[in-house]
Formats: sequence, structure tokens, C-alpha cells
Amino acid sequence: MANLIPEEKVDQVRSAVNIADFVGQYVQLKKAGKNLFGLCPFHEERTPSFSVNEQKQIFHCFSCGRGGNVFSFIMDLENLSFPEAVVKVADFGHIDLPATYTAQSQPATPKDQEQADLLTLYADSTKLYQHVLLNTTAGEAALDYLHQRGLDDETIKTFGIGFAPPKQLLLDFFKEHQIDYQLLRQSGLFIENQAGELRDRFVDRVLFPIKDASGRVIAFSGRILKKSPDEPKYLNSPETKLFNKRSVLFNFDLARGAIRQRKSVVLFEGFMDVIAAYRAGIQNGVASMGTSLTNEQIYMLERVTDQLYICYDSDMPGQKATDRALKLLSGNSRLKLGVLQMPDGMDPDEYLRSAGAEKFVQVFEAGKQTPTAFEMQYLRRDLNLQNTQDQLTYIGAVLQQLSALSSNVEQDLYLNQLVQEFGLDKEDLRQQLRSLVGQQTVHRQPHGGPPTPPPPVNMTPPPPTITGMAPENGPISRVERAERLLLFRLLHDHDVWLRVMAIAGFHFVHDQYQQILVYAEAYFKTHQQFELANFTDFMGDQGLQPVVTSLEFMDVAGETSKEEVADLVNVIMNQQPVAEKINGKKAELTAAKQLGNRDLVQQLTLELIELYRQAQRVQQADNL
Repeated sequence: MANLIPEEKVDQVRSAVNIADFVGQYVQLKKAGKNLFGLCPFHEERTPSFSVNEQKQIFHCFSCGRGGNVFSFIMDLENLSFPEAVVKVADFGHIDLPATYTAQSQPATPKDQEQADLLTLYADSTKLYQHVLLNTTAGEAALDYLHQRGLDDETIKTFGIGFAPPKQLLLDFFKEHQIDYQLLRQSGLFIENQAGELRDRFVDRVLFPIKDASGRVIAFSGRILKKSPDEPKYLNSPETKLFNKRSVLFNFDLARGAIRQRKSVVLFEGFMDVIAAYRAGIQNGVASMGTSLTNEQIYMLERVTDQLYICYDSDMPGQKATDRALKLLSGNSRLKLGVLQMPDGMDPDEYLRSAGAEKFVQVFEAGKQTPTAFEMQYLRRDLNLQNTQDQLTYIGAVLQQLSALSSNVEQDLYLNQLVQEFGLDKEDLRQQLRSLVGQQTVHRQPHGGPPTPPPPVNMTPPPPTITGMAPENGPISRVERAERLLLFRLLHDHDVWLRVMAIAGFHFVHDQYQQILVYAEAYFKTHQQFELANFTDFMGDQGLQPVVTSLEFMDVAGETSKEEVADLVNVIMNQQPVAEKINGKKAELTAAKQLGNRDLVQQLTLELIELYRQAQRVQQADNL
């Protein structure tokens, strides 16, 4: 293996952490048969196809083909190296690693060097800005402002809040450390004039670090300290290689654990509302980076919870924003929705400071509204319900709202409220509601045709594919099916291994299975038994882990037989003539290159190309 952490220590970490618990931080998993299923974190989907097998401690996505063990999961998700992944999993499992291992992996740096350098730049900027806030006279006014807003120093440190002083600071700091000019240009931390000169983007602002899902700072949002008609209240970092505001939620990294525990997320309007709620013990709150949620942000939340509560300001602009958010989410999300509102037209931060933490928490425990209850309240705005015409307008709007509900019980509940408030006949309301429902049904049908029942909701995971690749690659051939099943038997049954490996000249037709076989030969020289999670680490990052894990999700009989193995070998060996010629030609080509015989290299290359074409024709014919 190519990592520096001893194999026994890697085994200890892997064995101590249940993959379902670790993956469950990022994906909401639900039991379906023998496996756990959820929405894949590697691509957007509406039907769960991402599966975790606790018994084998592996994951596999039946849509995109990703697969592996707990280490490969976090490596792929956060673009980490293997040692970094081991350290992260060990930290989750509260397993102490010697400093000699953790030193090489912290801070976590992605494989992409430019991205790593940018992350380092933002980490250093965060430390500098917080130092200015907490430890210098230049930060005293900003620190007083935050203290007045109810933030203590511990909260400031938790969220990494800092201060950019009026005088330029950051550019001089990085120049002193001889940071590359082009990297500074790309960072988004500076503004460049036409002459190519840089200056600090953030000056005289309280800075809120924006972090990715892993807790790494990727941008800043700066709140102006002294109001100015020429300056925006908040100034955000521009989009960079690290930062895409559509894909980021403020505080998601800290909130994710609480979201899982509470089985819900609270969407706030601003950073200070999130922080206020966090201080009061409501730690499952996030805020979007703009006026409305994006599809990417919605999908982030769908992966970890089923329930979302909107807690925007309770003044009229906040009410309008809540109404927009409900309409957006109801037609574009699987999330169950609710609304939380602070009393007296306050925003959450104001209410906490005026009423205290106990009353603030009570709102979250007892003040939840359904979207319909909120809309019925919202529809009253600008209406005088003592006026008959306004009453009719209001009742018509409410019935229109109720017509979209699928639950008759919920409809009945709100009809009773209308009856009680306005002294109306319930049957008259119900008849008008039926008429509205009928109009909506007809409106949805093309050419006024008969109603089409909605498609059934698929509550079960898709059937597993039997390749390790994405389904769009199409069905696999009879030969490859034989290779996959035989490879599975070889890995899991030592008798099959001995029998097949004794066959002179045996090898798989497809390179990926032959490569796995070569790794298995080396693996069994030092390991008595096959352990899947261990073997995937043994192979390293060669792109073969998804192939191996996909084998484990095949529906195969528990027992094999000599006849089955013989049949599989026969199917594969029938392809051997072409495969053997290819391998022989490769060997000849290698020798010719070593001898420096250019003419022979050219001739053998053409012959090898023709053999590949021949093999492709055989496989295409087999697919027919």
C-alpha cells in the first residue's frame, strides 16, 4: 500500500467505525431489505440508489457506479488522500492516532494543488482576521459591536468570526510571506484594478467565514461596521474555484450532526439568526447565500433530513420571503415543510436578545405552523375582514389553497376554522372546494381528457446492476457476466481460487478484472482470508474499488459448484485466442521498444490495433 500509516492501524480504524454511522453524517439512510439506501452524495437524484451494506462495510451507487469502503467514501466526497481519510475516520471514531500519522495529514489538503493552496490562503486569512478582532486595538470597535449583539468570545471562535480593519492588511501580510501573485488574483480576497494592482477586498467589516460541508473556509461575507449609503450592508466573496454560492449553506458543517439528531433543519434568513439560535441550543440551523434556495442547496438538505422549517423575519418582508420559499420548495423538493415565526414582528436574533433563551426555545418547541396555516395567516395581509368583499376575497383565496392539499383530513381541519370564524355552512364551503379541485384536475389534463392517475411513488431501491459502471453503459456481455461471477467466487472461495489459478494461461478478457486478479494474487500472499474492506484499501486508488464493491451487490447463490466454475471458465476461455494474441503482441511491442527498433514498433502497433478491433467485434457479436 502506498500510504505511510501501518496496515494494522488502518485495520483498527476501519474495524472500529461502522460505515453506516460515518456515511450517515452525509446521507440520510433508510433500511430497505438487507441494505440501507439514501440519495447519492456524488450526483443529484430523486430516487435513492445509493446503498450501504453494514455486514460487508461497503457502499455502492447503482446509478453512478461509485463504490468502496469508508475510506474511499470520504476520499471521493471530499477529495482527500488516503492518509487524510484515515485520520478523518479515526477522529469520527474517537481513535487516537500517533502524532507522526496525523502530522502528515493535517490540515487536510485535496489532491489538487491549486485548490489546496487556496484553502491554505483562506485558513491563514481567517486566523489573521480573528487575531485582529480579538487581540488588537484595531478590532476593539468590532468586538464591542459583536458583544452588544450577544456574541461572547467562545461563539466568535466557534464560527471563526474576524475583522478586516480600515487599513489594508491582508495583501501586505501575503506579500511578506511571498505568496504567488497569480494565486492571490484567483483567491477572491482582493480587487484588481486595470493596472493589475491588488488591494484588499474586505476593509472595515466584520467577517463571517463561509465554510464547505467539511468545515474548510472557502469564502467570506463581510458586514459593514459603519453604515454608508455607498456601501452594501453585506459584501460576499466572488465565485472562485472554491466557492459557488449556489452550492453552499452557512453553518451546514456545524449543523449536520444536530440535523440528524433532531431529524429536521431550520432555514434562517441571515447569519446572525443562525448564530443566535446556535447560542440558544438550536444548532440545526442554516442560511442560504442568497434570497432563495437553489436546487443544489435543496439537494444538500434532502440528503440529510426529511423535514425543513422556515424561520425568516416575522415582519412583512420576511413574510413575503417565507411565502416565496414555501412556493419554491413545495414544487421542487421532497422535504416536508413547516414555518416558525418569532412574535412581535422580530427576527430571531432580536427576539433572543429581548426575550431570552428560554422563551426563544419555546417558539421552536411550540410555535410550528403548517404551510397552510401560515398561508391562511399571510393571505389576511392588506385585507379588512370586517368588510364583506374582503371576506369573500379571503375565503376564495383560502379555498384555492386548500384545493392543492392531498389530505382530506387536513382540508376538513381548515374548513372547520373558516366555518367557526365566519359562521358559514360547511357543506357550501365543501361544494365550492370540490369545484376548485375539479377545475384543477381538468386544467392538468391535455385537451380536457379524462384524469390521469399520478404515477406510483417508488419506495423501493432500484434493482442492482451487475456491472461496476454506470447503467448508461448498457447491458454487459455473457463473457463479462461470467468474468464478474467467477471473480466473485475466486475472491470468496479459496478452493475455487486454487482450482482456477492452476489452469495454465488463464486470465480475464477485460483489463479491469485481470488487474483485480493480479492485486488478489499479491493480497493472498500476505493475507489468509479475503476481507473486502481491507482488500479495497490494499488495491489503493486505482479506480477498481467500485468494480469490486459492485460484485458484492450481485444477487448470487451462496454456494458454488465445480460445474458452475467449469462453465464460467469455459465461457471466458473461449475468448482466450484473441486475448492471448493481444498479450503476446504487447510483450513483443515492449521488447521492440527496449531494443529501439522503430520499424518493428510501428509494425507491431498496427498489428495490436487490429487485434483490439477483432476483440471488439467478438464482444459486439456476443452482445447480440
